[in-house]
Amino acid sequence: MKPVGPRPVGPPGPSPFFRKGGDAPLGIRFGTDGWRAVLAEEFTLAAVRRAAAGAAAVWRQDAGAGALVLVGHDTRFMGATFARAVAAALAGAGLEARLCPHPLPTPAVSFAVRVAGAAGAVVVTASHNPPQWNGLKLKGPHGGPVDEAFTGRVEAAVPEAEPPLGEPAGTFEPLPAYRARLRELGGLDAIVAARPRVICDPMHGSGAGLLVGLLREAGLVAREIRSAPDPEFGGLRPEPIAPNLAPLQAAVRASIAPAVGLATDGDADRVGAVDESGAIVDAQRIFSLLLRHLARDRGLRGTVAKTYAVTDMVDELAARMGLPLRILPVGFKHVTAVALREPLLIGGEEAGGIGVGVHLPERDGILCGLLLLSAMARAGCGLRELVADLLAELGPHVYGRLDLHLSERERAAAMAALREPPSALAGLDVTSVERLDGVKVRFGTHGWLLWRPSGTEPLLRVYAETDREDRLADLLRAGAAICRTEAP
Repeated sequence: MKPVGPRPVGPPGPSPFFRKGGDAPLGIRFGTDGWRAVLAEEFTLAAVRRAAAGAAAVWRQDAGAGALVLVGHDTRFMGATFARAVAAALAGAGLEARLCPHPLPTPAVSFAVRVAGAAGAVVVTASHNPPQWNGLKLKGPHGGPVDEAFTGRVEAAVPEAEPPLGEPAGTFEPLPAYRARLRELGGLDAIVAARPRVICDPMHGSGAGLLVGLLREAGLVAREIRSAPDPEFGGLRPEPIAPNLAPLQAAVRASIAPAVGLATDGDADRVGAVDESGAIVDAQRIFSLLLRHLARDRGLRGTVAKTYAVTDMVDELAARMGLPLRILPVGFKHVTAVALREPLLIGGEEAGGIGVGVHLPERDGILCGLLLLSAMARAGCGLRELVADLLAELGPHVYGRLDLHLSERERAAAMAALREPPSALAGLDVTSVERLDGVKVRFGTHGWLLWRPSGTEPLLRVYAETDREDRLADLLRAGAAICRTEAP
């Protein structure tokens, strides 16, 4: 691994998720990506109407009475009911609220905002959180996440009493135009020529039927697993990372001919992949492969934006191709901010939320799945060989993450202890310390370790990237030990 360029250094970013000094969640607070809470505890119909009324007040100030706001939902428990509650509160505030009558991927709602010229949208989703959670994501007129200034105004405008309610103005249906956009950008002609076999895994979420439908319409052999809507997500959290992708791995390994597996999370704005051998291809490699494909194969240019926990492979590729790089705090809203002020080539997060500038200032797991197939087609090889070629170019990069379930007090104690990080961990000397978002220590050319409280869940996350497979587990264990807990 090669260090690339100067590293960002700044104060650690606070997590807004928990009230200081205890474990009680705040009533309505927008964290890294929207407001999320546990169903029937904090996430209730009354709370949802109040949150929507707060958002409506800000949209009225910015866009005026009668402004169009779209409302969508995913496959979580009572999603349609919560979406109707949101629309009623928006309508009660004098906005033109339109509902989609069926579950939708978040990027389809974001695309609809742009097509309709809407002031924004509310999506009822907790994205990749466990099944007992739900939430609200707010989208701006650009189709991407609203910024912290907007959500701060929403929080301040949330009424203490039940808001007035009204009737939605009607419905909207974004899927025909959204599918057309995916066909336009996804490189389907090259994919069809390569004839891959694909197994799609929407993880019981709102992406069901979309990617597999596009591939079948193009005449390709594709099938889908975990397609039925399920608020329990089959007993797993709908996040397309290794612990949750065993069914997709099994399906790929059982395929009668070599196949690649592509997964999306609960609201289809994240992507995961499994190669022909059944091995997980993590989001770090997906991001790097897509960056290389867009710049080298398609000749596109623009800024590369990555959040703080993303692989250094992105830095190395950007430097090799002469592309400007922005390293940002965690949360795609920061990538959106870059996209709104300069031409964006690609931007993303460590967990598979990746957006492409020619599409939207927003993540899109379905488009990213198509682009990954397009990269394979252009290279004339399978996914396993494509990853091997990437690592041959950049050298070994091994990445991992631990999610530590700690109390607020334990998280605070861990971050306090890291004000003075150790000088060595797992046999590696610490060569620098960064504090852009959490605490990251670097080990020269041997990688890094990052501690960061989640902004959407009661977790402290430990991330590591290094240059040897046998070193990764030691680094993660050492990182967990500092948090006074044991790695699983």
